[in-house]
Amino acid sequence: MRLSRLVGQRLREPPRDAQTVSHKFLVRGGYCLPVSTGIFSLLPLGRRITTKIERIIREEMNRIGGQEVLMPVVLPAELWQQSGRWDSVGAELLRFKDRNGKDMMLGMTHEEAVVHIARAEVSSYKQLPLMLYQIQIKYRDEARPRAGLIRVREFTMKDAYSFHVSQEDLEKYYEVCREAYFRIFKRIGIRDMLCIQADSGIFGGNRSDEFMAVADCGEDTLFVSPNGNYQANREVACAKLTYVKEDPLPPEKVETPHCKSIEDLAKFLGINADHTCKAVFYKDSQGKLVFVNIRGDLEVNETKLAKVVKDANLNFADDELIRSVGAVPGYASLYGLDLSKFRVVVDPSVTNSNNLVVGANEELYHIRNFNYGRDVPQKDQVIVADIANVRDGDPSPVDGAPLKLLHGIEIGNIFQLGTKYSKPMGCNFLDADGKSKPMVMGCYGIGIGRGMAAVVEQNHDDWGPIWPMAIAPFQVHIIGLKYSEPAVADACEKLYADLQALGVEVLLDDRGEKAGSAFADADLLGIPLRLVVSPKTLETNQVEYKHRDWGKRSEMRDLPGLATLLQEEIRQELAKEP
Repeated sequence: MRLSRLVGQRLREPPRDAQTVSHKFLVRGGYCLPVSTGIFSLLPLGRRITTKIERIIREEMNRIGGQEVLMPVVLPAELWQQSGRWDSVGAELLRFKDRNGKDMMLGMTHEEAVVHIARAEVSSYKQLPLMLYQIQIKYRDEARPRAGLIRVREFTMKDAYSFHVSQEDLEKYYEVCREAYFRIFKRIGIRDMLCIQADSGIFGGNRSDEFMAVADCGEDTLFVSPNGNYQANREVACAKLTYVKEDPLPPEKVETPHCKSIEDLAKFLGINADHTCKAVFYKDSQGKLVFVNIRGDLEVNETKLAKVVKDANLNFADDELIRSVGAVPGYASLYGLDLSKFRVVVDPSVTNSNNLVVGANEELYHIRNFNYGRDVPQKDQVIVADIANVRDGDPSPVDGAPLKLLHGIEIGNIFQLGTKYSKPMGCNFLDADGKSKPMVMGCYGIGIGRGMAAVVEQNHDDWGPIWPMAIAPFQVHIIGLKYSEPAVADACEKLYADLQALGVEVLLDDRGEKAGSAFADADLLGIPLRLVVSPKTLETNQVEYKHRDWGKRSEMRDLPGLATLLQEEIRQELAKEP
């Protein structure tokens, strides 16, 4: 490819809204072009990279028995109505009516569509296990697109779905897919990655794992133990907190003026926040009150809470609803209330602590020495569950070592769906005894564009991306300085032709730009191997040679036989793939 003909401009300034490295460099380097908020066109450079990522994914999916299909982007509502998600998924699902008034949608995920295939094509246990996958465009009407290709509305994704006769069979294959994901991400150039426990979200199921590229710009918060034996997303992470056991003291009502917050209360009484109990009120999707109690130094993890109460649409309650059950906003607690009037969730940090300060359900007053075991007689009305956010430095639940907080970009996820979709949608098989049973399912996703952006976040310098050889848009970049001079042009053209004849992917900068401009563009292109041809290098029949990740360092190479040497170097580099 000649750079003079390549579609996609190199820009000197990043987009105004670009805050992440990948967003800046992918737009500046001419890899993608914004069309609308959260919607991008991939330009030739970007498409060459994503095509290589897709090739690697296909190789690994085929390696573990996957069969590629292609499901529609536009789907009828009836499939999602059969699974129950048509009403349960919110505004991120783009719904519309076709010209006949039929409810339709743009697929944001394809569990229902693949079940439609399996129930039509699979009838016997002899056909299982089975894995189908696709690489397809999806649309999610994301409320807050950000970070370029990391969080978008339209995206390309590899999603795979496996079907099994039993949970045990699913679990075996789940581990096979998990290992395939490690190979994929290593091959595309993710250097620092974690596979962590995660929440299943709208997908449901028994188990979920997320593959996270560690990056400061990542919007996912991760907690990792020092030796790596515990790794989890904030949504599910837990800690092994310690509790100071004291002899229960008698309740004592104390006046606490202007102490509606935990901070003000602790300061006024001269105690630490972990000696208080925090009351947090939510309203569920039915409009009923959910009263949450947690130790004062902790925060409620709303993802955990939603799973505990089995309601994903919790909102903060207003003062009127709080007062309707006898609680007083700012001075509320379980103390003295009839718990049968509302739902109650209490974190173990409260049940395992003694002599806490809680609200007195009276303006300007709190109660000292609240003890859950003694002061809550209606324990049958209480759900005790871990609903706390983990903090940096909290002890690991495995060995008590301090957890480290990291940030990550989710580049892949896998789910054990069980029969969540197959059962309501009638996706059944006949077992060896001729009995009809629902197929047990797994789901495995990878975001293509997000994967490309994550590679940039982990492989770049101040001037541009440093593409791994396996997914680089080109393998060799030839720069001709003073290209108007016949000797330079002839040498570049011959080297260009020799490399192409050997099957090397090569980009020739034939524009004749000044050195500063040509090198700045080369840094933004990030091609692994760079050859600079100039009148000076040709005096000794050589070229200036450098790896993109060498920074400013370079060396001289002889022109004779160079194409063959580069071909072998590229072969050896690609051979390092797992």
